[in-house]
Formats: sequence, structure tokens, C-alpha cells
Amino acid sequence: MKKSGFKWLIFTAYFPFIHMRIEWSLLLQGLVISLSTGLALIPILTSFFGLTFEEAVTIAMIHMLLVTSNTLIFGVPFAAGWITPALPLVLALVINNYNTPVERFQMMTALSLDFGVLMFLMAMTGLGQRLSGLLPIGVKAGIILGASFSAFKAIFYDDISNFKAMPVSYITAIMVCLIIMCLPNLKKFKFFSQSLITIASFGLLPAFVMVGVFGGLSGEIIFDIKNGFLNPPMADLMKKVSPFSIGFPPLEYYIKGIPLELVTYLILFSDLITGKSLIEDNQKYRPDDPIDINFSRIHYAISIRNFIMALFAPFFPTQGVLWSGAQVIIVGRWAQGKEKLESLMSGISAFYYYGIPVVFLILPLITFLKPFMPIALMLTLLLTSIACCKLALKMVSLNGDRFTMLVVAILLTFYSL
Repeated sequence: MKKSGFKWLIFTAYFPFIHMRIEWSLLLQGLVISLSTGLALIPILTSFFGLTFEEAVTIAMIHMLLVTSNTLIFGVPFAAGWITPALPLVLALVINNYNTPVERFQMMTALSLDFGVLMFLMAMTGLGQRLSGLLPIGVKAGIILGASFSAFKAIFYDDISNFKAMPVSYITAIMVCLIIMCLPNLKKFKFFSQSLITIASFGLLPAFVMVGVFGGLSGEIIFDIKNGFLNPPMADLMKKVSPFSIGFPPLEYYIKGIPLELVTYLILFSDLITGKSLIEDNQKYRPDDPIDINFSRIHYAISIRNFIMALFAPFFPTQGVLWSGAQVIIVGRWAQGKEKLESLMSGISAFYYYGIPVVFLILPLITFLKPFMPIALMLTLLLTSIACCKLALKMVSLNGDRFTMLVVAILLTFYSL
């Protein structure tokens, strides 16, 4: 099976069955984790942006198609996702300053176009590529450790209300996740069996199964499963969100979004550093699958995705470069060898179910996964925190760099934005 992909312009596209095999374990995990997390914006879209449930699911489907294109179409070796730390700032700006859904979607359009232009300029000038080499190792490690601290803070401080509302489900998920992570270290013991290896091969899926059981018994997980298929109201959605229907935003909207764009870029750049470091730290285990990381090419890909989103499904900042939790899961399996994961690209594509939008249209699946949305987000944050902390500590050896790392991490966690 070819692994080189299909070259077009400066990008490389990868297609299932042609350039990659089907990775069933990651595909099943992605259907649960990626799909349930991708639906997390639906309450916001229906409450503050005037969309129906069907329209909100449709726009989430468009966002996921664009996210998946990051690897399948543009060949970026990162599991793409939202620029999550910027989301509260964006919502505060849009919801507090604009009263109607039309104005709010126009502001989202302005933000997406602004960011697309910024990313294009950073790619065209080469600044995005050069900036990485200019950062001292202590600062790079601090950015990654800051991502770890921020993820941990999000679970146990920022979103503690979710933890208190579902304590049995959260504790069960965390315990099962930690046990699965420790299984590779238990192979030397006699009680370790092939069945445990099989369980571990499914990654986080066993955690969701246990959450479904114990969360259901405790009354924290309540299912309201609906039958049928969703008929995506694409025409109605375009009338409500596309600038071709509601009009392009006035100049003042673009100007007002510039400060937030710059802050968002700083967050995105930290994701670039984290994603690159995760791959480089594990590349030694996979010399058969060399990964080409080109920041300029990645900037171009993000720029194109944001331009397309602005025209057909404006909701900034859903078109970022890295979903750290997903990247940790995929890279961890990739590092175990070719028999576990043929290539990094095949793993990322499988986790995003190869960009097939039909999964968003299956109402029984969508409504079944709905109660798991906060659990999925929490577990990806937990894995992000553990992996980024481990990676940052390995990067520095001098006391001066360690001090710099700690200061940068604390500043990013508690005083950024």
C-alpha cells in the first residue's frame, strides 16, 4: 500500500485504501471521542445563534469535514481541532457585543477571514517557520508544560461544576484511563494476559463502556435515543450563516477582531510547538515512517480552512491545528510499531473516521453519544496534561532552562489572555 500520498501544489493528500489501511481501533475510538466532542457546540449554536438542532448538527458536520481535511487533503501530520483556549474570549466578544444572530455570524465571519489572512501572511513571509527556531529550549518546554497545566486546570478548576454534577462518571473514567495507561508496564507480571493486551488496544473505549455502566446505574448518564436519520437543512443553514446570504461584515468588525486574532495566534503557535515536539520525541521509534513537519505549509492549510469556514459555516476558532488529546492517543499507538499503526497519517484519518459525514446524520448514534460529551472532553484534556508534562520535563536538563520553563508555564496558565 502506498504511503507517499497524492502530491498537489505544495500539499499531499491521503486516501483510505490507496494510501492507508483501515485502523479499526482508532476508528472506533474516534467515533466515540471525536464525534461526541465535535457536537459540544450545539447548545451554544441553538441558544445564542438562532439555529435549530438540525442546523446546528449540520454546521458541526461542516466544521468536522474541514478539520479532517487538515490531514486527508493537506497532509498535515497533526490531529487538528479547535483553538480551545480562545473560545471563551471569542464567545464573550461576539455574544456580549452583538445582539442578533445575523450580527453574531457576521462577526464570526470577520474573525475567520482576519485569521485566514494572518495565517497566509505568516506562511508567505516564512515567519511562521522561522519563529520556531528562534525560541530557546526553556521557552519551548514552558509552552508545552503550560499546555499541561492549562489542561489540568480546565478539568479540576474551570469546569469543576461538570465534575461535581457527574462524580461517579468522572472518577470511573479517570481510573480506567490511568489503568489502561499503566498496562504496558505490567507485562512482566504473571497475571498479565492476552485479554488485557486486547483491552489496552482499544485505548479509551473501555473507559466509556465503564462510564456507561456506572454512570447509568448512578443516574448521572441518561440516554434519550431518537430513531431515524437527519436530513441536513443545508439551504436553510446557508440563509442564516453564509455572508453570501446575510451580507459580509462591515469594516469595523474586521478591525475590532484584530487584537483577538493576535492572541489566538499565540495560542495556535503553542499548539504547533506541542504537536511538533510530540512527533519528534517518538520519531526514533518509527524510522520506517518519517514525518515531514513544515510550518509554512501548515499555515497555508489553516488559512484555506478558515477562509472556507468563513464563507459557509463561520464559527471561529474551530479550525485550529492541534487537538492535543487526540494527538497523544494516536502518537502513542504509532510509537508502538508498524503492526499497531501502519502510519501516523492513517491513525489521524481513522480517528476522524476518514471525514465521512454520514455519521452526523445517524440520529441514534448522535443522541446516544450526547451524554458522553463532557467525559470525552475531560479524558482528552487529561491525556494532554500527562503527555505534555512528560514531554516538557524530558526537553530540559539545565537548571536555568528548568526555571524558564516553569515561569513560562505558570504565566501561560494563570496570566495569559
